[in-house]
Amino acid sequence: GTTWMQEILTLLFSRGDARPAKTIPNWERAPWLEQIYFRDALQDTAARRLITTHLPARVLAPALQQGKAKVIYVARNPKDVAVSFYHFHRLAKFLPNPGSFDAFLTRFLEGTVHYGSWFDHVKGWLGQRQLLDIFYVTYEELHQDLRGTAQRLSAFLGCPLGPETLEALEQHCSFATMRDNAMANYSLIPQEIMDH
Repeated sequence: GTTWMQEILTLLFSRGDARPAKTIPNWERAPWLEQIYFRDALQDTAARRLITTHLPARVLAPALQQGKAKVIYVARNPKDVAVSFYHFHRLAKFLPNPGSFDAFLTRFLEGTVHYGSWFDHVKGWLGQRQLLDIFYVTYEELHQDLRGTAQRLSAFLGCPLGPETLEALEQHCSFATMRDNAMANYSLIPQEIMDH
């Protein structure tokens, strides 16, 4: 859902122009707060910045409450998160070997995986709805109604969404297009970091 949202937001902010999404890696368009290269993004004084993170609310929300940031939180059902995270651990050489799926699932349910408990993460961010300017959406909603979600997201961000932009967004943000887009599918990451 994170990569998908990065693509959706790129198309919204570019008013349907897919060139940024086709020429700039998603980690440059929406840098990860947890990564060291994020320091460079802080120098950007653009009116709108996209920042990506998986940090829990208890870590990040106090700072966000002091600012004007708009937060977009994408949640996904825990079964699919566990399966996806397990396979991501198998690809990402910077994460520990997940072992068997059964062992990984036990750690996932205990909340002892990277980023902690899924349950605490979701509850933590849901608990911020009255304190932050937050748009909460599920991965499943994106699948069921990408068009409607994009329209609601556009209203939330104050970013006009014309018919041409919506069409371009739907076309570019399809799984087939994203799967084949080297700027979004992480195929540009060196083999020693991510073993595809």
